Amino acid sequence: MPSDFIPYGQQCLDASDIEAVLEVLNSDWITQGPKIEAFEAAVSERVDSKYAVAVSTGTAALHTACLSAHIGPGDDVVTTPLTFAASANSARLAGAEVRFADIDADTLCIDPGKLESAITPNTKAIIPVDFAGLPCDMDEINTFAHANDLLVITDAAHSLGAQYKERSVGSLATMTCFSFHPVKAITTGEGGMVTTDDEHLYRILKMVRGHGIARSGFDPELFFQANDESGDVLSPRKQLDPAPWYYEVQTLAPNYRITDIQCALGLSQLSKLDQFVTRRAELATRYAQAFSSCDLLQLQELPAGRRSACHIFVVRLNLNALAVGRRKIFEYLRAAGIGVQVHYIPVHLHPYYRNRYGHARGDFPTAESYYDSALTLPLFPAMTDSDVDRVIDTVLEVVGQNRR
Repeated sequence: MPSDFIPYGQQCLDASDIEAVLEVLNSDWITQGPKIEAFEAAVSERVDSKYAVAVSTGTAALHTACLSAHIGPGDDVVTTPLTFAASANSARLAGAEVRFADIDADTLCIDPGKLESAITPNTKAIIPVDFAGLPCDMDEINTFAHANDLLVITDAAHSLGAQYKERSVGSLATMTCFSFHPVKAITTGEGGMVTTDDEHLYRILKMVRGHGIARSGFDPELFFQANDESGDVLSPRKQLDPAPWYYEVQTLAPNYRITDIQCALGLSQLSKLDQFVTRRAELATRYAQAFSSCDLLQLQELPAGRRSACHIFVVRLNLNALAVGRRKIFEYLRAAGIGVQVHYIPVHLHPYYRNRYGHARGDFPTAESYYDSALTLPLFPAMTDSDVDRVIDTVLEVVGQNRR
């Protein structure tokens, strides 16, 4: 790569982030300590949810949400084909089957009008994805879900800091799942979070993230009593005063715990979220102004009432007007030091999903059409104005030189 290569995304860390991590490393707790609850409380307050549960990755957040909602064998889950595989994999890892609903051609989010054809008598949940940081049409999705007795678990890996009709993403669904990977709005290195307003789900989420272990002091009616017909006499359900060391495995669950080190970094990063989102929006506006009049490029639509977190900036190439394909444009831009990427290969076209469900080209034409012409441009808060100018000038030059 050229020495002046601009990646599509990158973490933004400063001295305060390093100091926050060092403080924990010099403390008595480096994991399972006070920073975890502090980070959960701060995220919960920021997104206007009642509860938040921190986990080890964004994928862990989605999987934990599915397990906590008792999604499993015999259930179907509907999601979009235009997403990272974790949105679908989380349902499969819980034992459910995955059905897809195509995207809206303008917003690139799941099309609420396609949900009806995707559900089955076994459908239990919808996992909409806030693609590129743009919130889905949550009023339409929630109305449909309520009418069909379905849960909504939003994959908001791209949309921390976004708003839908002046409401924060994180308070719009049964559960909302965030990611803190380095290219996301804030980072904990790796990490994730599930937010909810449902106390019942909150308590199960906390148990499921840590081996399915419950300790004394919980409400015995909350957990998995369908699997406990034996009436174990050692259970706290049968004891008024269980021993202080006592715990029990309520259900089979993974270890998705996060550390105090990560959460200290998350707290420091969260204090800069508004600054990060504002800068991302400034960069996205610069791109939109530069590219909106170019007939060789098409942009994602931003409907009124939705504020994107601007996680990535995607363009679609007008391939009919170009003399070369998307790959050549990709390679020319990379050679010029512009770190373009492609988000995403539609999930139903990956071998696992093709083989399991018999999917093929043509099943979800809108997502496929987007993928065939899509490029993601560099976008992260540490980009300078000159970086943005360089991306704009290079993109316009490359596509212009290859006009048919």
